[in-house]
Amino acid sequence: MEAEQDDSELTFSKHSGSVFCVSLDPATNSMAVTGGEDDKAYVWRLSDGEVLLECSGHKDSVTCAVFSHDSSLVATGDMSGMIKAWKVETKEEIWSFEVGDLEWLEWHPCAPVLLAGTDDGNVWMWKIPSGDCKTFQSSACQATSGKVLPDGKRAVVGYEDGTVRVWDLKQGNAVYVIKGQDGHQGALTTLACNKDGSLVLTGSVDGCAKLINTATGKVGVRPDFRLTEDQSSILNFLLCSVFFSPSSLPLIAVAYLEGTLAIYDLSTQVLRHRCQHEAGIVHLQWEESSSVVSTCCLDGALRLWDARTGSMVSEYRGHTAEILDFTINREASVAVTASGDNQAKVFCLQRPDR
Repeated sequence: MEAEQDDSELTFSKHSGSVFCVSLDPATNSMAVTGGEDDKAYVWRLSDGEVLLECSGHKDSVTCAVFSHDSSLVATGDMSGMIKAWKVETKEEIWSFEVGDLEWLEWHPCAPVLLAGTDDGNVWMWKIPSGDCKTFQSSACQATSGKVLPDGKRAVVGYEDGTVRVWDLKQGNAVYVIKGQDGHQGALTTLACNKDGSLVLTGSVDGCAKLINTATGKVGVRPDFRLTEDQSSILNFLLCSVFFSPSSLPLIAVAYLEGTLAIYDLSTQVLRHRCQHEAGIVHLQWEESSSVVSTCCLDGALRLWDARTGSMVSEYRGHTAEILDFTINREASVAVTASGDNQAKVFCLQRPDR
Protein backbone atom coordinates (compact mmCIF):
# COMPACT_ATOMS: atom_id res chain seq x y z
CA MET A 1 0.00 0.00 0.00
CA GLU A 2 1.38 3.39 -0.99
CA ALA A 3 0.50 6.56 0.87
CA GLU A 4 -1.04 8.91 -1.67
CA GLN A 5 -1.31 11.57 1.00
CA ASP A 6 0.21 12.21 4.40
CA ASP A 7 -1.96 14.27 6.74
CA SER A 8 0.36 13.79 9.73
CA GLU A 9 2.28 16.54 11.52
CA LEU A 10 5.16 14.28 12.58
CA THR A 11 6.42 10.77 11.81
CA PHE A 12 8.32 8.73 14.40
CA SER A 13 10.47 6.19 12.56
CA LYS A 14 12.94 4.79 15.12
CA HIS A 15 11.34 1.32 15.13
CA SER A 16 12.74 -1.26 12.72
CA GLY A 17 9.61 -3.43 12.74
CA SER A 18 5.85 -3.07 13.03
CA VAL A 19 4.67 -0.76 15.81
CA PHE A 20 2.09 -2.67 17.84
CA CYS A 21 1.04 -0.30 20.63
CA VAL A 22 1.00 3.35 21.62
CA SER A 23 0.05 5.25 24.81
CA LEU A 24 0.16 8.88 25.89
CA ASP A 25 1.38 10.03 29.29
CA PRO A 26 -1.75 10.92 31.32
CA ALA A 27 -0.20 13.83 33.26
CA THR A 28 0.80 16.11 30.39
CA ASN A 29 -0.14 14.30 27.16
CA SER A 30 3.23 15.50 25.84
CA MET A 31 4.98 12.10 25.66
CA ALA A 32 4.15 8.92 23.79
CA VAL A 33 5.44 5.40 24.34
CA THR A 34 5.42 2.92 21.46
CA GLY A 35 6.29 -0.78 21.43
CA GLY A 36 7.27 -2.81 18.41
CA GLU A 37 8.28 -5.95 16.60
CA ASP A 38 11.94 -4.94 17.03
CA ASP A 39 11.78 -6.00 20.74
CA LYS A 40 11.97 -2.37 21.85
CA ALA A 41 9.84 0.44 23.23
CA TYR A 42 10.56 4.14 22.95
CA VAL A 43 9.35 7.04 25.05
CA TRP A 44 9.39 10.11 22.80
CA ARG A 45 8.21 13.69 22.72
CA LEU A 46 5.14 14.48 20.63
CA SER A 47 6.28 17.96 19.65
CA ASP A 48 9.49 16.94 17.87
CA GLY A 49 9.80 13.13 18.04
CA GLU A 50 12.92 13.24 20.21
CA VAL A 51 13.61 9.95 22.03
CA LEU A 52 13.52 10.48 25.80
CA LEU A 53 13.98 6.84 26.81
CA GLU A 54 14.85 3.66 24.91
CA CYS A 55 13.39 0.57 26.59
CA SER A 56 15.58 -2.36 25.53
CA GLY A 57 16.39 -5.83 26.83
CA HIS A 58 13.18 -7.51 25.76
CA LYS A 59 13.20 -11.03 24.25
CA ASP A 60 10.26 -10.68 21.88
CA SER A 61 7.94 -8.14 20.28
CA VAL A 62 6.82 -5.44 22.72
CA THR A 63 3.03 -5.56 22.58
CA CYS A 64 2.23 -3.58 25.74
CA ALA A 65 3.64 -0.18 26.71
CA VAL A 66 1.82 2.08 29.19
CA PHE A 67 2.46 5.04 31.51
CA SER A 68 1.57 4.98 35.20
CA HIS A 69 -1.22 7.28 36.44
CA ASP A 70 1.21 10.12 37.25
CA SER A 71 3.42 9.58 34.16
CA SER A 72 6.51 8.97 36.30
CA LEU A 73 6.82 5.30 35.29
CA VAL A 74 6.47 3.30 32.09
CA ALA A 75 5.77 -0.43 31.92
CA THR A 76 6.70 -2.45 28.85
CA GLY A 77 5.82 -6.06 28.18
CA ASP A 78 6.72 -8.45 25.38
CA MET A 79 4.91 -11.46 23.97
CA SER A 80 7.16 -13.94 25.79
CA GLY A 81 6.19 -12.48 29.19
CA MET A 82 9.16 -10.26 30.03
CA ILE A 83 7.81 -7.19 31.84
CA LYS A 84 9.92 -4.17 32.75
CA ALA A 85 9.24 -0.92 34.60
CA TRP A 86 11.20 2.24 33.85
CA LYS A 87 11.55 5.58 35.62
CA VAL A 88 11.04 8.25 32.98
CA GLU A 89 12.94 11.06 34.74
CA THR A 90 16.15 9.08 35.35
CA LYS A 91 15.78 6.88 32.23
CA GLU A 92 16.55 3.74 34.23
CA GLU A 93 15.01 0.31 34.49
CA ILE A 94 13.80 -0.09 38.08
CA TRP A 95 12.10 -3.53 37.99
CA SER A 96 11.60 -6.58 35.80
CA PHE A 97 9.74 -9.86 36.05
CA GLU A 98 9.02 -12.79 33.75
CA VAL A 99 5.61 -14.44 33.48
CA GLY A 100 3.98 -16.74 30.93
CA ASP A 101 3.01 -15.45 27.48
CA LEU A 102 1.62 -11.96 28.07
CA GLU A 103 -1.94 -11.05 27.07
CA TRP A 104 -2.38 -7.57 28.61
CA LEU A 105 -0.73 -5.08 30.94
CA GLU A 106 -2.35 -2.23 32.89
CA TRP A 107 -1.46 0.22 35.66
CA HIS A 108 -3.69 0.85 38.67
CA PRO A 109 -5.54 4.19 38.19
CA CYS A 110 -4.11 5.87 41.32
CA ALA A 111 -1.13 3.89 42.66
CA PRO A 112 2.22 2.49 41.39
CA VAL A 113 0.67 -0.96 41.05
CA LEU A 114 0.90 -2.99 37.84
CA LEU A 115 -1.43 -5.78 36.66
CA ALA A 116 -0.90 -8.34 33.90
CA GLY A 117 -2.87 -11.21 32.40
CA THR A 118 -1.19 -14.31 30.93
CA ASP A 119 -2.06 -17.25 28.73
CA ASP A 120 -2.05 -19.67 31.69
CA GLY A 121 -5.05 -17.87 33.16
CA ASN A 122 -3.23 -16.04 35.93
CA VAL A 123 -3.60 -12.35 36.69
CA TRP A 124 -0.55 -10.86 38.40
CA MET A 125 -0.40 -7.71 40.52
CA TRP A 126 2.84 -6.05 41.68
CA LYS A 127 3.81 -2.99 43.68
CA ILE A 128 6.49 -1.10 41.76
CA PRO A 129 9.41 -0.98 42.39
CA SER A 130 9.33 -3.24 45.49
CA GLY A 131 7.89 -6.14 43.47
CA ASP A 132 5.46 -7.24 46.21
CA CYS A 133 3.24 -9.67 44.35
CA LYS A 134 -0.24 -11.16 44.39
CA THR A 135 -1.77 -13.58 41.88
CA PHE A 136 -5.41 -14.18 41.00
CA GLN A 137 -5.75 -17.74 39.75
CA SER A 138 -8.51 -19.24 37.67
CA SER A 139 -9.05 -22.16 35.32
CA ALA A 140 -6.17 -22.89 32.98
CA CYS A 141 -7.27 -20.77 30.02
CA GLN A 142 -5.97 -17.42 28.83
CA ALA A 143 -6.79 -14.24 30.74
CA THR A 144 -7.33 -12.44 27.45
CA SER A 145 -8.39 -8.96 28.63
CA GLY A 146 -8.49 -6.99 31.86
CA LYS A 147 -9.40 -3.62 33.32
CA VAL A 148 -8.99 -2.09 36.78
CA LEU A 149 -12.24 -0.35 37.70
CA PRO A 150 -12.13 3.38 38.55
CA ASP A 151 -12.55 2.71 42.30
CA GLY A 152 -9.14 0.98 42.22
CA LYS A 153 -10.52 -1.82 44.39
CA ARG A 154 -11.73 -4.24 41.73
CA ALA A 155 -10.63 -5.54 38.36
CA VAL A 156 -12.69 -7.13 35.60
CA VAL A 157 -10.99 -9.93 33.67
CA GLY A 158 -12.20 -11.80 30.58
CA TYR A 159 -11.03 -15.31 29.69
CA GLU A 160 -10.64 -17.53 26.66
CA ASP A 161 -13.56 -19.76 27.66
CA GLY A 162 -15.98 -16.80 27.63
CA THR A 163 -16.02 -16.33 31.41
CA VAL A 164 -15.87 -12.86 33.01
CA ARG A 165 -14.65 -12.45 36.59
CA VAL A 166 -14.84 -9.40 38.84
CA TRP A 167 -11.91 -9.62 41.29
CA ASP A 168 -11.53 -7.94 44.67
CA LEU A 169 -7.91 -6.77 44.50
CA LYS A 170 -7.41 -6.53 48.26
CA GLN A 171 -9.10 -9.77 49.31
CA GLY A 172 -7.91 -11.71 46.24
CA ASN A 173 -11.26 -13.41 45.60
CA ALA A 174 -13.66 -13.31 42.67
CA VAL A 175 -16.71 -11.26 43.67
CA TYR A 176 -18.68 -12.34 40.59
CA VAL A 177 -18.20 -15.03 37.96
CA ILE A 178 -20.26 -14.58 34.79
CA LYS A 179 -20.30 -17.75 32.69
CA GLY A 180 -22.57 -20.24 30.97
CA GLN A 181 -25.60 -18.60 29.37
CA ASP A 182 -24.76 -15.25 30.98
CA GLY A 183 -21.17 -15.46 29.76
CA HIS A 184 -19.79 -15.46 26.23
CA GLN A 185 -19.63 -18.49 23.97
CA GLY A 186 -16.12 -17.61 22.80
CA ALA A 187 -12.90 -16.00 23.97
CA LEU A 188 -13.13 -12.47 25.37
CA THR A 189 -11.31 -10.02 23.10
CA THR A 190 -12.04 -6.68 24.73
CA LEU A 191 -13.75 -4.92 27.61
CA ALA A 192 -14.40 -1.37 28.78
CA CYS A 193 -16.11 0.30 31.73
CA ASN A 194 -18.11 3.50 32.12
CA LYS A 195 -16.81 6.49 34.11
CA ASP A 196 -17.89 5.31 37.55
CA GLY A 197 -17.20 1.63 36.92
CA SER A 198 -20.79 0.58 37.53
CA LEU A 199 -21.12 -0.95 34.07
CA VAL A 200 -18.71 -3.06 32.03
CA LEU A 201 -19.07 -3.79 28.33
CA THR A 202 -17.44 -7.00 27.09
CA GLY A 203 -16.87 -8.35 23.59
CA SER A 204 -15.78 -11.72 22.27
CA VAL A 205 -15.09 -13.82 19.21
CA ASP A 206 -18.70 -15.02 19.29
CA GLY A 207 -19.59 -11.64 17.77
CA CYS A 208 -21.50 -10.52 20.86
CA ALA A 209 -21.08 -7.66 23.31
CA LYS A 210 -22.58 -7.92 26.81
CA LEU A 211 -23.36 -5.26 29.39
CA ILE A 212 -22.56 -6.27 32.99
CA ASN A 213 -23.57 -4.48 36.20
CA THR A 214 -20.48 -4.64 38.46
CA ALA A 215 -22.53 -4.12 41.64
CA THR A 216 -24.75 -7.15 41.04
CA GLY A 217 -22.90 -9.23 38.46
CA LYS A 218 -26.07 -9.25 36.35
CA VAL A 219 -26.01 -9.07 32.54
CA GLY A 220 -27.96 -6.12 31.02
CA VAL A 221 -31.47 -5.62 29.66
CA ARG A 222 -30.73 -7.61 26.53
CA PRO A 223 -28.46 -10.64 26.85
CA ASP A 224 -26.15 -9.33 24.16
CA PHE A 225 -25.59 -6.94 21.26
CA ARG A 226 -25.33 -8.74 17.94
CA LEU A 227 -25.25 -7.30 14.43
CA THR A 228 -26.19 -10.53 12.71
CA GLU A 229 -28.08 -13.67 13.62
CA ASP A 230 -26.40 -15.58 10.80
CA GLN A 231 -24.19 -17.96 12.78
CA SER A 232 -22.38 -19.11 9.63
CA SER A 233 -20.92 -15.65 9.12
CA ILE A 234 -20.21 -14.81 12.73
CA LEU A 235 -16.46 -15.28 12.24
CA ASN A 236 -16.58 -12.22 10.02
CA PHE A 237 -17.82 -10.27 13.01
CA LEU A 238 -15.02 -10.84 15.48
CA LEU A 239 -15.43 -8.08 18.01
CA CYS A 240 -12.33 -5.97 18.42
CA SER A 241 -13.31 -2.90 20.47
CA VAL A 242 -16.07 -1.71 22.77
CA PHE A 243 -16.38 1.70 24.39
CA PHE A 244 -18.80 3.80 26.44
CA SER A 245 -19.30 7.43 25.51
CA PRO A 246 -17.46 9.35 28.26
CA SER A 247 -19.60 12.45 27.65
CA SER A 248 -23.18 12.79 28.84
CA LEU A 249 -24.46 10.95 25.77
CA PRO A 250 -25.97 7.57 26.75
CA LEU A 251 -24.27 5.71 23.90
CA ILE A 252 -22.10 2.64 23.41
CA ALA A 253 -19.78 2.03 20.46
CA VAL A 254 -18.95 -1.49 19.28
CA ALA A 255 -16.40 -2.10 16.50
CA TYR A 256 -16.20 -5.29 14.45
CA LEU A 257 -13.22 -6.62 12.56
CA GLU A 258 -15.27 -6.93 9.38
CA GLY A 259 -15.56 -3.14 9.23
CA THR A 260 -18.75 -2.13 11.05
CA LEU A 261 -18.90 0.51 13.78
CA ALA A 262 -22.19 0.08 15.63
CA ILE A 263 -23.61 2.79 17.90
CA TYR A 264 -26.11 1.54 20.51
CA ASP A 265 -28.40 3.37 22.90
CA LEU A 266 -27.24 2.52 26.44
CA SER A 267 -30.65 2.50 28.12
CA THR A 268 -32.51 0.40 25.53
CA GLN A 269 -29.49 -1.29 23.91
CA VAL A 270 -31.10 -0.64 20.53
CA LEU A 271 -28.88 -0.14 17.46
CA ARG A 272 -28.94 3.52 16.42
CA HIS A 273 -26.31 3.71 13.69
CA ARG A 274 -24.20 1.35 11.63
CA CYS A 275 -21.09 3.07 10.23
CA GLN A 276 -19.53 0.98 7.49
CA HIS A 277 -15.75 1.06 6.86
CA GLU A 278 -13.81 0.02 3.80
CA ALA A 279 -11.65 -2.35 5.87
CA GLY A 280 -11.57 -4.08 9.24
CA ILE A 281 -11.60 -1.91 12.38
CA VAL A 282 -8.76 -2.53 14.82
CA HIS A 283 -9.53 -0.06 17.60
CA LEU A 284 -11.89 2.75 18.56
CA GLN A 285 -11.90 5.61 21.04
CA TRP A 286 -14.46 8.23 22.11
CA GLU A 287 -13.52 11.83 22.60
CA GLU A 288 -13.91 12.81 26.26
CA SER A 289 -16.46 15.59 25.89
CA SER A 290 -18.16 15.23 22.52
CA SER A 291 -20.15 12.86 20.34
CA VAL A 292 -17.15 12.04 18.15
CA VAL A 293 -15.80 8.48 18.07
CA SER A 294 -12.57 7.64 16.21
CA THR A 295 -11.60 4.38 14.51
CA CYS A 296 -8.42 2.99 13.02
CA CYS A 297 -8.46 0.41 10.27
CA LEU A 298 -6.53 -2.21 8.37
CA ASP A 299 -6.53 0.16 5.36
CA GLY A 300 -4.22 2.55 7.23
CA ALA A 301 -6.80 5.30 7.79
CA LEU A 302 -7.97 7.07 10.93
CA ARG A 303 -11.62 8.15 10.78
CA LEU A 304 -13.75 10.37 12.99
CA TRP A 305 -17.51 9.75 13.24
CA ASP A 306 -20.38 11.71 14.78
CA ALA A 307 -22.21 9.15 16.92
CA ARG A 308 -25.41 11.23 16.96
CA THR A 309 -25.85 11.08 13.19
CA GLY A 310 -23.70 8.10 12.18
CA SER A 311 -21.89 10.20 9.60
CA MET A 312 -18.12 10.43 9.06
CA VAL A 313 -16.66 13.77 10.17
CA SER A 314 -13.14 13.44 8.76
CA GLU A 315 -10.48 11.00 7.59
CA TYR A 316 -6.71 11.08 8.07
CA ARG A 317 -4.19 9.13 6.02
CA GLY A 318 -0.42 8.76 5.83
CA HIS A 319 0.44 5.18 6.73
CA THR A 320 1.45 2.63 4.08
CA ALA A 321 0.19 -0.34 6.11
CA GLU A 322 -2.53 -1.15 8.62
CA ILE A 323 -2.91 0.93 11.78
CA LEU A 324 -2.55 -1.45 14.72
CA ASP A 325 -3.27 0.96 17.58
CA PHE A 326 -3.97 4.63 18.23
CA THR A 327 -4.74 7.04 21.05
CA ILE A 328 -6.16 10.56 21.32
CA ASN A 329 -5.19 13.25 23.82
CA ARG A 330 -7.63 14.73 26.37
CA GLU A 331 -8.42 17.79 24.28
CA ALA A 332 -9.08 15.61 21.23
CA SER A 333 -6.68 17.82 19.28
CA VAL A 334 -4.01 15.18 18.59
CA ALA A 335 -4.08 11.52 17.59
CA VAL A 336 -1.04 9.24 17.67
CA THR A 337 -1.09 6.09 15.54
CA ALA A 338 1.02 2.91 15.46
CA SER A 339 1.33 0.98 12.21
CA GLY A 340 2.65 -2.09 10.48
CA ASP A 341 4.76 0.23 8.29
CA ASN A 342 7.26 0.53 11.23
CA GLN A 343 6.11 4.08 11.95
CA ALA A 344 4.09 6.03 14.48
CA LYS A 345 2.47 9.27 13.35
CA VAL A 346 1.09 12.35 15.06
CA PHE A 347 -2.06 13.84 13.50
CA CYS A 348 -3.44 17.26 14.36
CA LEU A 349 -7.23 16.99 14.71
CA GLN A 350 -7.88 20.72 15.13
CA ARG A 351 -10.64 21.91 12.82
CA PRO A 352 -12.43 25.25 12.41
CA ASP A 353 -15.74 23.74 13.51
CA ARG A 354 -14.41 22.55 16.87
